[in-house]
Amino acid sequence: MPFPTNFVWGAASAAYQVEGAAYEDGKGLNTWDMFCRTPGAIWEGNTGEVACDQYHRYRDDVAIMKAMGLKAYRLSINWSRVLPEGTGNPNPKGLAFYDALIDELLANGITPWVTLFHWDYPCELYWRGGWLNPDSSDWFAEYAKLVVDHLSDRVQHWMTINEPQVFLQMGHIDGTHAPGLKLALPEALRTAHNVLLSHGKAVQAIRAGAKKLPQVGFAFVGVANFPDSEKPEDIEAARMASFNVYQKDLWSNSWFADPIFLKHYPDDGLKLFGAAAPKVNPGDMDIISQPVDFYGMNTYFGARIRRGANGLPEEVQPPVGHTVTLFHWRILPETLYWTPRFLYERYKIPVYITENGMSDIDFVHLDGKVHDPQRIDFTRRYLRMVRKAIEDGVDIRGYFHWSLMDNFEWAEGFRQRFGLVYIDYPTGRRIPKDSADWYKQVIATNGENL
Repeated sequence: MPFPTNFVWGAASAAYQVEGAAYEDGKGLNTWDMFCRTPGAIWEGNTGEVACDQYHRYRDDVAIMKAMGLKAYRLSINWSRVLPEGTGNPNPKGLAFYDALIDELLANGITPWVTLFHWDYPCELYWRGGWLNPDSSDWFAEYAKLVVDHLSDRVQHWMTINEPQVFLQMGHIDGTHAPGLKLALPEALRTAHNVLLSHGKAVQAIRAGAKKLPQVGFAFVGVANFPDSEKPEDIEAARMASFNVYQKDLWSNSWFADPIFLKHYPDDGLKLFGAAAPKVNPGDMDIISQPVDFYGMNTYFGARIRRGANGLPEEVQPPVGHTVTLFHWRILPETLYWTPRFLYERYKIPVYITENGMSDIDFVHLDGKVHDPQRIDFTRRYLRMVRKAIEDGVDIRGYFHWSLMDNFEWAEGFRQRFGLVYIDYPTGRRIPKDSADWYKQVIATNGENL
């Protein structure tokens, strides 16, 4: 069966991972510029200083998107490129770059989906406390207003924040991502609360300033658990595992989504965190729970769950030799059926798969092409599960493949290749992989060829 006629077929990227031009045209430093200077922080000392050089090659990239038949491109704005100090005076050259990119997309029939924050936090604000500062949500609102004022005559689809579970857990607790902090739980939970306030204030800024009717959401991690069987007790166990807060960390669906949709933190999380839980001031939840139009879900891996002997969720360990990606993430297509289903049932809001893909061993073959049959098979399996969820009544409205092109994969540097397009980093040459041609056919047939 084909997908719904208005289904959005897209691909995604993020500013720091593809743009390069780290020190050009008035751009300010961000925490990833800083973190990449830390010895041993990034694989083989790689940095995003040049990355895919999309800042200079965006016309080539849009031409590739058009040739692929992409309907939408999810991009992010580099905060410090448009506001070098995070607040205050905007950078005209930075804004001009996004003007040109958006215009090029639209001229080629590709709809831009803009993410305001995809991890590149301005250093000038980090040095003032970053997400720990109580003013951080106002800084973000000022930035959101600038971007909306400048781009909303052409952009209608907005995401406020990408994967707070990751950039807070790995960047502020584990110390393995920028800015490299290892905060105690009370401070980490405070950053999370300020991020949620930032989301809410950005939604307000978008709705107040948008020149075209906006569609507003976010792109959070879809923490994925699925049932070991179709037995009701296993389904309920997987649902519990998807929303209960079990660990003293930030790897959670409900800790971030419940405040937005239910206007409160989950009770089990408050009980678990105890005195470490953030202070919620009067009016905070009114700000955080601003109405949104969709739930953006990023999912790559998950866990198989059954009801244990004690009645609680229990993870079913995979068999010996189970299949993994190059990132050592388990290949479990069921996650793209059950995760959006659980989210839709709980929050009653349309879902977009805003990231999904795999890292593969990609290289240029003797024939000059890049053959990646594993990625094609992977994506086919996952998209079949998306279709099944839609057939079973889940309101899934689009799929954005991660990623459009190979790029700077954070602490992994250039070791991991997720792209539909191969990047030869020394030369910047782009080579569409076999998966790009295959995805073109998926889009052209609206999924009938799956």
